[in-house]
Amino acid sequence: MRVILMTGKGGVGKTSVAAATGLRCAELGYKTLVLSTDPAHSLADSFDMELGHMPKPVRSNLWGAELDALMELESNWGAVKRYITQVLQARGLEGVEAEELAILPGMDEIFSLVRMKRHYDEGVFDVLIIDSAPTGTALRLLSLPEVAGWYMRRFYKPLQAVSAALRPLVEPFFRPIAGFSLPDKQVMDAPYEFYQQIEALEKVLTDNTQTSVRLVTNPEKMVIKESLRAHAYLSLYNVATDLVIANRIIPDAVTDPFFQRWKENQQQYRREIHENFQPLPVKEVPLYSEEMCGLAALDRLKETLYAEEDPAQVYYKETTLRVVQEQNQYSLEVYLPGIPKNKIELSKSGDELNIRIGNHRRNLVLPQALAALQPAGAKMEEDYLKIRFATAL
Repeated sequence: MRVILMTGKGGVGKTSVAAATGLRCAELGYKTLVLSTDPAHSLADSFDMELGHMPKPVRSNLWGAELDALMELESNWGAVKRYITQVLQARGLEGVEAEELAILPGMDEIFSLVRMKRHYDEGVFDVLIIDSAPTGTALRLLSLPEVAGWYMRRFYKPLQAVSAALRPLVEPFFRPIAGFSLPDKQVMDAPYEFYQQIEALEKVLTDNTQTSVRLVTNPEKMVIKESLRAHAYLSLYNVATDLVIANRIIPDAVTDPFFQRWKENQQQYRREIHENFQPLPVKEVPLYSEEMCGLAALDRLKETLYAEEDPAQVYYKETTLRVVQEQNQYSLEVYLPGIPKNKIELSKSGDELNIRIGNHRRNLVLPQALAALQPAGAKMEEDYLKIRFATAL
């Protein structure tokens, strides 16, 4: 299955681009699903039709869906939710309040990953296009496999084993005092089973032969800067970007003096987009005189974006992580475009290398060739952070 994730700063037009990409893929005969995982859904508005949690036909070979986090929660997390509700009610909260608080913050982001994994496993569609949340939320989503893996290895698995051993002994005394039972095996197993799905999906997300991110941006200073940061952070999580789409460029045909300053600024920012994202290909889309709402408008956008091209192709195969051996020495090279070396913090614990840039962190499990070695220096070279490893003294 080909997986394409559309992301960008809120309001740049990523939903319209996702919908138009879906139309072109379907036109070429691919069974295509456009799935919105943005909590503020607008995919239905873009197609100008009602959509729900389950895929709904939009056109021949094309389906659309908008993730309902509550439905995903009930089907994947129902046992845990009911247990948390029971605990909260025992502590004096009313039924509705307990139900609401049992849904932990960020669960909608997690369930979008699970939904993607399910569609991938089912193999019903040839192309899965994700209209994802704005960049900040999308990056948190892509970091979940790394973060979840760290907690599972360090804390959850030992806790799960202790809980299974002690529950039969402690339960008779615990319930009369606390007013609720200790979690049973179904409740304790659910988070780990959940993590296993996310861990399996990570292999799909980091395979640049089948999964790509497409960054939608506008020729504006703040939008470009966020897109550049997003590109670097995606590389940190080993997720490849294959295309940049510069949207809402004022056409040359617009000659009203009111827009002259806008057009001059856009000319400068268009050059910056091409230069700063090189060697990624860049597609430019004009500012239309109409809303991108409804299939007729999306068909025009589709023609502008792709013409006779196949959008399911991998436009650029970006290598975000590689291990290099030179003269019996190893180095780990991480693609971090536009990030100065002084903004990067490195530390190693056991077989894990921690890379931190601002509030984004990755705990990278090192391959065996590097796990027994220690970092012996790092430098930025051609947008790659090159970390040299040597035998500990």
